[in-house]
Amino acid sequence: MTSKPLNNIWIRRQQCPCGDWKCYIKYEGDDQTTGVSELVKTDGTTSSSSDVIFTPYVGQIFKTDDEAFEYYCNFARKNGFSVRKARSTESQNLGVYRRDFVCYRSGFNQPRKKANVEHPRDRKSVRCGCDAKLYLTKEIVDGITQWYVSQFSNIHNHELLEDDQVRLLPAYRKIQESDQERILLLTKAGFPVNRIVKVLELEKGVQPGQLPFIEKDVRNFVRTCKKTVQENDAMLTERKELDMLALLEACRETSQRDNGFAYNYTTDESGKVENFSWAYGDSIRAFSVFGDVVTFETTYRSITYNMLLGVWFGIDNQGKAFLLGCALLQDETSQSFSWALQTFVQFLRGSHPQTIVTDIDSGLRDAITTELPNSKHVISIWHVLSKLSSWFSLDLGLQYPEFKTEFELLCHLENIEDFENQWNHLVSRFGIESDKHVALLFSYRASWPVAYIRGYFLARTMTIDYMKSMDKFMKTILNPHSSFKNFFDQVSEATNVAFHKKEKQLSSYSPMKTSLPLEEHARSVLSPYAFNALQQEIVLCMQYATTDMANGSYLVRHYNKLEGECLVIWIPDTEQVHCSCKEYEHSGILCRHSLRVLVLKNYFQIPEKYFPLRWRVDTSLVLDDHVMTTQEGNDECSEAFNSLTSTLYSECLISKDRFSYVHKELNQILEIVRSMPVFDEVTLDLGPNTVNDL
Repeated sequence: MTSKPLNNIWIRRQQCPCGDWKCYIKYEGDDQTTGVSELVKTDGTTSSSSDVIFTPYVGQIFKTDDEAFEYYCNFARKNGFSVRKARSTESQNLGVYRRDFVCYRSGFNQPRKKANVEHPRDRKSVRCGCDAKLYLTKEIVDGITQWYVSQFSNIHNHELLEDDQVRLLPAYRKIQESDQERILLLTKAGFPVNRIVKVLELEKGVQPGQLPFIEKDVRNFVRTCKKTVQENDAMLTERKELDMLALLEACRETSQRDNGFAYNYTTDESGKVENFSWAYGDSIRAFSVFGDVVTFETTYRSITYNMLLGVWFGIDNQGKAFLLGCALLQDETSQSFSWALQTFVQFLRGSHPQTIVTDIDSGLRDAITTELPNSKHVISIWHVLSKLSSWFSLDLGLQYPEFKTEFELLCHLENIEDFENQWNHLVSRFGIESDKHVALLFSYRASWPVAYIRGYFLARTMTIDYMKSMDKFMKTILNPHSSFKNFFDQVSEATNVAFHKKEKQLSSYSPMKTSLPLEEHARSVLSPYAFNALQQEIVLCMQYATTDMANGSYLVRHYNKLEGECLVIWIPDTEQVHCSCKEYEHSGILCRHSLRVLVLKNYFQIPEKYFPLRWRVDTSLVLDDHVMTTQEGNDECSEAFNSLTSTLYSECLISKDRFSYVHKELNQILEIVRSMPVFDEVTLDLGPNTVNDL
């Protein structure tokens, strides 16, 4: 018998980073199922309990028979019974033109021939001849097919069930895919079925017997899986080998069309592909401008092939996520992560990002420490917040909402001492000093609270807009695919659209809000996204007062807020401005405090050095064929220049004297270069503008 092809199903990683394999992550806000297994709805249905379901009536119109059946099922659920499909009638011209849906207790059970066993089971039938029904008839009106209710009866000859009973009817009991994986994991660990049920109840925080399925369903599922797992394992192993070979061939073909395309893989002792990674030429070129901060997203893995998906993202000058590369990893060990990091750096010809943003993972942290020692490692605050419910909601109960609110305030404290004092107070107040997840978070504190990472450059990757754009891209590529080759094609298409779509991508500029020349100047230089962020700071800077502290230092504070004052240092010789809030170092956007000092100093334009290349309007992510061709011819030159400037940047940040010296010398070099004659032998394209090299 030919087996049905399996979809490559992607699910969120559910193993907790605390290391306890019994600890399970349930993500907040998971309510969608676009090809990815998400949270189980607690009632086991797809309709909201707040939906109003009216009683069906004769003449009611539905677009399809499936829509009518779903409507009748929802009505039945809310009225204490379930329904099943009875007979259907068809003709040669219309096909199926009648559908009969009946109460689950309709009709009578036909006597079966008893099996030739010593003690046959005598099962009692639930059917009692109930006449509740809904009959549908198809009709075609103005060329449009529709179904109408031709007969309806809601008269039952049996008692209807209460809400806590109706959910136990077989029609409403379902084990979702995320729970199936958890059940299989616990089964392999030797847990008996009754303990599996108790574990799931504890993990979901429900009372005993309130799961959307019963122990019998779990037992049947485990029994069925034991029969098929061995057969499927052999089939999946063979299919995985074929899929990896097809992926390898697809990468080879792509490398012939895209000179910048890069891929790499590892094999086991038998020559089978284990880990696989690739990056597109456009992505590698974009890294030269937007590669200061990268996100390594490792939230999803394939349960079909048991492989982890790692996706490298950058953030462009519009604040949108774009793909830098992909990796498929055999496991989640530090060795696999190290290989992924090594390969990524290899694709980038040795370039390293300033900052890498990830989820909490000890193996990944160790790999980053080894492979990217000069890169700052940041844990995304969104990954931390998404785990709070799984970690603390059950233990804290009604106190959890208050705890979460205070935790979020704690995350944004700007002083390390304040953070640690408030942390101790928080865990003591809620009595969770000994909780293993509290210890886990505190051990990672150098990587996620604002107090510790304020000086790290993140280019606004912690904003909700960036997270939404990254999530949108992930949903685009994570629909079910029958093979890794199809997945690769989907990723390639989504990446190609991001880099080559010709329609105008820019978001709109906000209208001018002040009469300051600073604002007008910034609008002509920055992308709409960056300008809108800076404009907000310009508007707010007018609410701050300055106090001259001598020696070029200014104390800047809000006119009616007692807290939050910042120290701004102004160096007139080099036109440098440094603020204690470190917003510019954090995002590349000048803060309101620095802007207030510039206004005080009668600046009509913001110094050019405070318009980073990555935020300028003329630094476009969209590439045309001309840009791609000329850039390919200058990859070697670009690589050498980027390596030199990256090293120079790192060295000059060590001390203020180094920074001042490098800045002064570079300005002199720039003046000399500008005075030199221009030749046409080499042409470099940066974004849409052409600049002649010397």
